[in-house]
Amino acid sequence: MPDGLEIKIALDRYDRHFPFFDGTVIAPENYSYRALQVGQSDHLRDGTDRHGQMIHLHAFDVAEFSMSTFLMAIDRGLPLIGVPVFPRRLFSQSCMFVRADSDIEHPRDLIGLRVGLSSFQTTLSLLAKGDLKFEYGVEWERIKWLLTTDEKVMFDPKPGVIIDRAPKGTDLGLLLGCGEIDAVFIPHPPPSIMKGKVPTRRLFKDTQAEEQRYFTKYGWWPIMHVVAMHEDLVARNPGLPHVLMDMFQQAHEINQDYYTDPNWSRLPWIRFLYEESTAAFGDPWINGFKHNRANIEQFIRYSHDQGLIREKYAAERLFVASTLDS
Repeated sequence: MPDGLEIKIALDRYDRHFPFFDGTVIAPENYSYRALQVGQSDHLRDGTDRHGQMIHLHAFDVAEFSMSTFLMAIDRGLPLIGVPVFPRRLFSQSCMFVRADSDIEHPRDLIGLRVGLSSFQTTLSLLAKGDLKFEYGVEWERIKWLLTTDEKVMFDPKPGVIIDRAPKGTDLGLLLGCGEIDAVFIPHPPPSIMKGKVPTRRLFKDTQAEEQRYFTKYGWWPIMHVVAMHEDLVARNPGLPHVLMDMFQQAHEINQDYYTDPNWSRLPWIRFLYEESTAAFGDPWINGFKHNRANIEQFIRYSHDQGLIREKYAAERLFVASTLDS
């Protein structure tokens, strides 16, 4: 390995990544890093379209990357490989929105209706469609889908599935408000929803209880993103995957310690919320292959069912071999 290898790491600005941005994560001898604040949907300090830049432009050495697009990239033999670190997680249920006056009360009420997504392969889209079918018994194929974002990896939709496209940047909240669509499943709800311009509610009336039930049943907070890198970088630096895992573990531990200060956050009740979340979920941010294998296998099943990958391959195929014992 060359002396002084600098790793360019593209990340979003989550609290758990602050230790990269303020330099409190310490790289081992002969390594250094440059943390780039690159958004996916939003334009952050160092740019946007993180997933597209990683897969098409090789703009970074390492990136926080869409789990769904990563599954598709591996299926197609693109030269990416992962380390089992998962820096973004979401339940699908809290990302399903309907109008405040809607009579939609259960996923089965969506059959035959029109639902807005970012892209079809966005990981939250993948999860929500999969949960509809395999958790709630609602075939996602019986719903009409409206997309606003280009796909990062191209695919052929399953026959008979209705997919329409709106102009890029279309505000799905406004379409929901005027009745052009009946629901929105999206990981980054637009300001029209989050700031109350369009009166909305979540599909599940007691969303927290439904997510707690889901977590109790499966034991995981679903993965959204994985840490991906270029295969040639691993070939030249075989120790790098474990270096990255150690650095993300440092960040995790530093971030946890933030919450020992009850005034660390601007939220007055953050310590109560932290304690309640810990009681409900323990530490849902545990990385490593073994702990997350079942969740990964669920995503592979969902992706194959939705026509995004061609075969239900083994989860081990996604990661550097030396990290599979983690």
